[in-house]
Amino acid sequence: MADRLGSIGHVSVRSSFVDLRARLESRVIGQSDTVTNLLIGLLADGHILLEGAPGLAKTRIARLLAQAIEGEFNRIQFTPDLLPSDLTGSSIYDAREQRFDFQMGPIFGNFILADEINRAPAKVQSALLEAMEERQVTSGTKSFQLDTPFFVIATQNPIEHEGTWELPQAQLDRFLLHVTVDYPDLGAERDIFDLVLQEAVDALTPSEAETPIAKTELAEARKLVLDVHLSDPVRDYIVRLISGTRGDPESLSGVDEHLSHPVSPRGSISLARTAQARAWLMERDHVLPEDISALAPNVLRHRMGLTYRAEADGVTPDHIIGNLLEQVSVV
Repeated sequence: MADRLGSIGHVSVRSSFVDLRARLESRVIGQSDTVTNLLIGLLADGHILLEGAPGLAKTRIARLLAQAIEGEFNRIQFTPDLLPSDLTGSSIYDAREQRFDFQMGPIFGNFILADEINRAPAKVQSALLEAMEERQVTSGTKSFQLDTPFFVIATQNPIEHEGTWELPQAQLDRFLLHVTVDYPDLGAERDIFDLVLQEAVDALTPSEAETPIAKTELAEARKLVLDVHLSDPVRDYIVRLISGTRGDPESLSGVDEHLSHPVSPRGSISLARTAQARAWLMERDHVLPEDISALAPNVLRHRMGLTYRAEADGVTPDHIIGNLLEQVSVV
């Protein structure tokens, strides 16, 4: 009886996130893949880097997701004059008590939108990425734990480079997924047009807010994701894909000759974790090779460094990943 009740509870938890995915897709038209990848990152307890031109609803997606889950949402606009303390907080002297008290910054939230992360200098980027990795902030001799969940969605604009600082490769590796946001097609753009006009009308009429998913339900979903079965053949496939970027056991055409450094073992771990989350969200209890191939570009594109020759020839990480998937067999 207890097992049956537990099974019903598991179905309820999954249905909450399946329904959330459908709601987000209806409110962010033309960005179905982006919505799915954001939920995968959340369920796999990682962080997301969104890259796309202005006006493609990157901020909107992050805000809608944060509103749908119980917790505090903070948006931080990264600018060239931002200081690490503007992000993490700082110690303020209390003259009355004759002591320093730490005032928490906006990083102390559950859902953090780091808007245009490449517009802030290296020290600010490092402060954010350290918090992402360690889940804590250090001020002086004291460390302060960040709340759970702690989910960072960082955005960057690929078309403007003046006044920006490119994230170093080692820091990019802290992101679980690097998702590129593309322009919608003709039909989707018309639907977006109609949706925004309707939202302007609806805003004049107060409506009852939807009940957000509880933090405990998110924690339970993350446990269930870890229970999704990864068979030995699928595990071997993941390892062979990552090893293929190193020419192991043999060089692959159009892959390792373009790489100045290949993907680290963190890539294989990330690919496995996200594949489990995708399978669970697709209402399966096991990972399929299609989960791996669907996620490989977003998991791997920011974890490989290109040679100068590859960059000069216009070779992109997505080209290399495509060659990798074509040449590495599933079994």
